[in-house]
Amino acid sequence: MNTDTKSLTNDGPVFDIVTDLGTIRVRLYNETPLHRDNFSKLASEGFYDGILFHRVINGFMIQTGDPLTKDPSKANLYGTGGPGYTLPAEFDSRLVHKKGALAAARRGDAANPKKESSGSQFYIVQDAENCRHLDGEYTVFGETIDGLDVIDSIASVPTDRRDRPVTDIHIKSIKAVMPEADTADDTGKDPAGDTENAD
Repeated sequence: MNTDTKSLTNDGPVFDIVTDLGTIRVRLYNETPLHRDNFSKLASEGFYDGILFHRVINGFMIQTGDPLTKDPSKANLYGTGGPGYTLPAEFDSRLVHKKGALAAARRGDAANPKKESSGSQFYIVQDAENCRHLDGEYTVFGETIDGLDVIDSIASVPTDRRDRPVTDIHIKSIKAVMPEADTADDTGKDPAGDTENAD
């Protein structure tokens, strides 16, 4: 685990996660290069297009990234799908579960003692206090820079007993946001289980 106290870089790639309830703009961390590059690759291939938020817990987090959610006949398997590979954990003590943080879902410790991440499933923190116990257990690889209200909107939808939204909420697309020219780049904002779940 990296415990270097140097500040984080602020130039990781930026993506718009376009959902049925609005757009969440995220920046990926260069400090987690395996997760950054994997997310970038899957997004560029359209892997996430049409995938559902399959696990939503108000006051905790919203989870997505399971390709099985594109097939309603596989509803009983939601939360178990992925691209067929895992990623090694990339823990960094500076990367914590703050509101809007992106973190990789994974299988539980008993089946996954190395805490390897799902190849595609991730969650976005809605309540930092209730996710604090996940620090150092799940790889945090990005943060929300715009759209915290969309996270709250998704988290507040009615869900069933399995925490699945009663009305489907899709990721319509995830698209890279091209960097702006060096004119006025400073916005003044601080950037700063056997199923694969955030527990």
